[in-house]
Amino acid sequence: MLSSTTAFTASLDCPAYLAVAISQATTAPFYATKEWQAALASPTARLIDLPRITKSQLREHSPEGFLPAGMNIPNLLARGLIEEESTSGTSGASVRVVFGKTWWAEQERRALVRHPFLAELFATQPKLRRAVLTTPGCNGVSCYNRWLNLNQRTQGDSLFVNQSRIPFNLSEEKLAGMAQEIADWKPAFLDVDPVHGAWFALHCERHGLHFPSLRFILTSYEYTSVSHRAIMERVFRVPVIDLYGSSETGHLLIEYEGVMRTIPETAILESTATDGIGELLVTTLTNPYLPLLRYEVGDYVERTEDGYWLHGRKRDALTDTHGRTLTTRMIDQTFAGVSGIAHYQLRQKVDGSAHLFLVPAKLTDDLSLAQTQLTAELGRLLGKAVTAECVALIAPEDSGKFRLTLREAA
Repeated sequence: MLSSTTAFTASLDCPAYLAVAISQATTAPFYATKEWQAALASPTARLIDLPRITKSQLREHSPEGFLPAGMNIPNLLARGLIEEESTSGTSGASVRVVFGKTWWAEQERRALVRHPFLAELFATQPKLRRAVLTTPGCNGVSCYNRWLNLNQRTQGDSLFVNQSRIPFNLSEEKLAGMAQEIADWKPAFLDVDPVHGAWFALHCERHGLHFPSLRFILTSYEYTSVSHRAIMERVFRVPVIDLYGSSETGHLLIEYEGVMRTIPETAILESTATDGIGELLVTTLTNPYLPLLRYEVGDYVERTEDGYWLHGRKRDALTDTHGRTLTTRMIDQTFAGVSGIAHYQLRQKVDGSAHLFLVPAKLTDDLSLAQTQLTAELGRLLGKAVTAECVALIAPEDSGKFRLTLREAA
């Protein structure tokens, strides 16, 4: 069961970089309310004593409301100090965010080298080529509204390969062209949305394609299913490492030995549950243009001895007949060891029953046994009947991201 009590405590004056973040926040207009000023001024305040920032508040006030005194967006842009981006809007409307020109690369590198294997790779080769297969946005690098040439999609050490919102619609010819670009680029790793990465891996498996330069696969952008992971591990035969974060906060967790490890220099993380599953709260430490204190990022997590387990988006959680929350992770564990599935979506209806859509790894595969097993297990979890069918594709959200679990509106 989810708990409303906070689990993590920290004094505002420790560590030192938290004090810097607090000092930046105190002069930003958003924190000028009586509630925030009183909490921040208390000499005995702890992190858990501070209010929280909701996603709607961030959407309403960012970025100007979070800029410390003496800063303004036009001046910072004119001086070339910042970049301004918009989030994908996966859990609501898009949010405008700002960060320093080198900040994204710096905090990503901090996250990657927390993994011992990646730290060793970067120590011997500071720059590693990557091929990116993820949800394309019209950002000048990749765009699903028009096809860009190879030079337009090459940015430094990164090649943006995919330009389709829905990978299941890609022709074999288009997939073959993507594979050839990757072979020619010789990347050290693939940076993938798990749905796009798994579908591309299946193409490579059908045609016996291998990339000798690959050392690992990095998954991010959305929840990585056990089905996606199994496909990529089987086909590419390199470690699949999950990286978690958001445009608002930077990269917060990286997977190592089955647990998501924190990056303490980038942010302080809290769970709203002392035990079990709670909401993730993030206090950022390295972005002076968007200082966030106890920001509700919108995901469920579970504390472990060494870090966290991710449980997926709060809005994607289902409920059983007793009102118990069933997170995406809890549903996804049902698919462990079930073969033949490229992707899925479980949609819970208003009456609590659910329907399971399965995209087969091969459209000619018979998934009747898998359907029987999954509907029985999922029905047991939900306490309601679950039906299933095989489909050729599952469409993403407007943001381009996919949802493994969702509740239909009344």
